[in-house]
Amino acid sequence: MNGVFITGSNTDVGKTTVGVEIIRHLSKTRKVKVRKPVETNCQLINETYAPKDAIALNELCPEPEPLSVVCPYCFELEASPEEASSHDGTTLSIDDLVSACNADTEDSFVVVEGAGGLYSPIADASLNSDLAKRLQVPIVIVIRDELGAISQALLTIEAAKKNKLSVSCVVLNEIQANNLCNKEALTAYTKIPVVSFSKKNLAGFYSEIEGLI
Repeated sequence: MNGVFITGSNTDVGKTTVGVEIIRHLSKTRKVKVRKPVETNCQLINETYAPKDAIALNELCPEPEPLSVVCPYCFELEASPEEASSHDGTTLSIDDLVSACNADTEDSFVVVEGAGGLYSPIADASLNSDLAKRLQVPIVIVIRDELGAISQALLTIEAAKKNKLSVSCVVLNEIQANNLCNKEALTAYTKIPVVSFSKKNLAGFYSEIEGLI
């Protein structure tokens, strides 16, 4: 597979928000497809689950695909995919997710978004890190730009190294404006490129990731 795997230090760090802008930018010069193989906390609408993150990512692709291809495994329970699938009486395997990510992607750059943090359970006895290893693509680590971000970033980088994952960059997502100097501080502790993300300066974000992804 040619692509990237978007993960984070935790849930609710803005992976989808960052992923949308990565897709928006890369689509200018590449054929981009997205895979969000599993999503939980999906609303049931007219007997069909609506995976909101997968929908947001898919809509930015030049040629959006059926949601059944982009996100084939949807669950209503707000929990890890491992727990949500078990709650529904099904067993979701890592092989299921790998197959979903690789389906019909041969000639495309694929943006894959995980579920939760790098060490969050994503399938039966499997973590997001296991899926990233199986896909053999570089990862983008999204960290919420807040107090504690440096520790979160370094711990996730160490987890990636332990699993022999290639890290394209760390994205510090400024969800709320602050006066912290996390980017400058973090670069003193890692050689991994650190990129700032803010909706107020998307041009700067596009410029920074251009040579990294």
